[in-house]
Amino acid sequence: MSYEPEFEQAYKEVEDSLVQSTLFKHHPQYANVLKVLRVPQRIVQFRVTWENDKGEQEVATGYRVQLSNNLGPFKGGLRFHESVNLSVLKFLAFEQVFKNALTGTSIGGAKGGLNVNPQGRSDKELRRICQAFMAELHRHIGQDVDIPAGDINVGGKVIGLLFGAWRQYSNTFEGVLTGKGTNWGASPFRPEATGYGVVYITNDMIEYATKGKESIKGKRVAISGSGNVAQYAALKVLELGGTVVSLSDSKGAIVSESGISKADIEAVAAGKSDYKPLSAIFAESKSDIKFIPGARPWTNVTKVDVALPCATQNEVSGQEAEYLVKAGVKYVAEGSNMGSTPEAIEIFEKQRLAASSSSTDSGVWFCPPKLANMAGVMVSQFEMAQNSQRVTWEPEYVDSLIKKHMKEGLMLSIETASKYSNENTSDALPSLLKGANLAGFIKVADAMIDHGDVF
Repeated sequence: MSYEPEFEQAYKEVEDSLVQSTLFKHHPQYANVLKVLRVPQRIVQFRVTWENDKGEQEVATGYRVQLSNNLGPFKGGLRFHESVNLSVLKFLAFEQVFKNALTGTSIGGAKGGLNVNPQGRSDKELRRICQAFMAELHRHIGQDVDIPAGDINVGGKVIGLLFGAWRQYSNTFEGVLTGKGTNWGASPFRPEATGYGVVYITNDMIEYATKGKESIKGKRVAISGSGNVAQYAALKVLELGGTVVSLSDSKGAIVSESGISKADIEAVAAGKSDYKPLSAIFAESKSDIKFIPGARPWTNVTKVDVALPCATQNEVSGQEAEYLVKAGVKYVAEGSNMGSTPEAIEIFEKQRLAASSSSTDSGVWFCPPKLANMAGVMVSQFEMAQNSQRVTWEPEYVDSLIKKHMKEGLMLSIETASKYSNENTSDALPSLLKGANLAGFIKVADAMIDHGDVF
């Protein structure tokens, strides 16, 4: 097994997309870019120590992986979780570089975190953790240097505590963190952005594949996860007329053949704010929602048109992908980073080749996370712009920008995949996996060459 398996998986996906295209044939100057980009510009690793509520000293490792600032200042989330390590953060930073390039905004890629789980800790202890973490991190970030955001277990509350610590250490008030509170610098739709964006691009995919004859309306949608991304994706699916048949968390999945309601999703949001598992939230549910302990939703739905992985990496296996195909899935868009295993992606891509632009009855169209979940970081960049101007944009305007950029990213990926395709078939839908990887790579590569980082 590789020393950094998550990073190696992410790197190989991009490498395969490049090698299996005609890009290097047309642009030999790109040949050295990926091997240079493989090495982060900077990795900061540091000790974080604090006193817990029992008066005991605890210690954990903090990280910031600053991979590329060729397109703008480093940008990427912070994750507080026991699974945080360099392999996970390098993979996330590597993905972030290309995702950020696809947004069409001027931001580079980074990722960071702390290998501790904040759940179940008191507010006082959480404040001490955030202050100890920021005591070191503040030396390496700034609004023109590196702008962290939230990720797993780093929501609005933690961002607020981190920002408060930043103010104390730096003696400045600037947009150095995104995902801030609504009354002190947030952009409208920041919590909703990733989930909304996943659904918007899925709807665009369906309309493109069916030449405008269909949309997400009337589709059965399986969603994994139950955090912000999953919740807002589910709400947007309902708003657009689709049916949500599943959600999940680390303890299991809930499935409803008749559909999960808006009230059910609001119950999930309320329960998760108190760290309640789905099993507890729906313990006394009178609807037809079924909780399946220790399960992911993919093999527990009988009929599904759309699958939206919105939990964590490698959450759809090859076997689960085969089940989804048999259950009728036509579209897969990843709200989580690297949500599908290589085996699952291979199955989806093979199915795609059976689909033509006029009929998708026999195929699956797969949208990778670089493209599918980029609305979150996109709105983070909007937040940076608003902070610099000391203004707040109207929610309708931000929502319109999300829709616009998601569609532009889709079309750019389609055009790039078609331009550099090595596939022998002319009637298959283009590979969004390859198109997104190539389009993001080209933007970063051109900047690296211009800067003299590659020669």
